[in-house]
Amino acid sequence: MSANTSRQPTGDTYLSSGPGQPSSADGTPGAAEGATKVTDGSGRPVHRFWSSRRVPAALAALLSAVAVGFLLYDVIAVRAGRDAMRWRRRLAEELATRPLDDVWMIVGAAVAMALGLWLFLLAVTPGLRRLLPMRRPTGIPETEDVRAGLDRRAAALVLRDRAMQVPGVQSARIDVGRRRVKARAQAHFRDLEEVRSDLDTELGEAVTSLGLARQPALAVRVRRPKKG
Repeated sequence: MSANTSRQPTGDTYLSSGPGQPSSADGTPGAAEGATKVTDGSGRPVHRFWSSRRVPAALAALLSAVAVGFLLYDVIAVRAGRDAMRWRRRLAEELATRPLDDVWMIVGAAVAMALGLWLFLLAVTPGLRRLLPMRRPTGIPETEDVRAGLDRRAAALVLRDRAMQVPGVQSARIDVGRRRVKARAQAHFRDLEEVRSDLDTELGEAVTSLGLARQPALAVRVRRPKKG
C-alpha cells in the first residue's frame, strides 16, 4: 500500500539511501500521551491474520453439493429400477472410449488441476495481506489473547504525514510492505543529504511508533523535482 502528496516543482538531481533499521524508539510528536507500550511480553511469534475465505468456501461447498446431489439422485433412481440419466451414461461412455491424449481430456484435466491448486493455495496461505500484525500489549489484565492489526494504507498515510513535516520536502510517496518501507521524496530546497538524514530519523521513529510485530526495514530516496 502507498500514499503520496506534493507541493511545487524546481531543481534536478537525486540522492538515495540504502535500507536501514530505524534507530530510535521514541514516540511520534502528537501521539496520545500515556498510550500503552506495545510489546510481546510472552515471547511468542506473532503470525499474520488468516482470512475466513467465505466466498471461495461457499462456492466450493455449493458446487460440491449440487454435483453430489445430482449423482446421489441418479444412483437412487437406478436402485429404484429406473434408467440412469442420459448425462451419466454419456459421461461414462466418453470416459471409457476417449484416449488420454484427447484434447478435451487434457483440457478437463488442466482445469481440474488448476481449480484444485487454487483451493489448496487458499487453504494453506493466510491472506489478508493488507493487515500488518502489531505487537501484543503488556501490563493490561486479560489482554493476553488480544491481537491487533494495522492496515498498510493507514500506516502509509501516517508515515507520509511525518515525512511532509521534514523541512525541504516538497512531496513524498510511501510504500509499506510486510518487510520493507520505501520512502521516495522530492526536496525543493536544502541539501539533499541533510533532507535524507532528517527523513531517515523522522521515519525511523515513526515506523517504531507503529508498534508492528515485525519491524520493517526502511529505505529512503530523495531527489530534486524535474524542471517543468
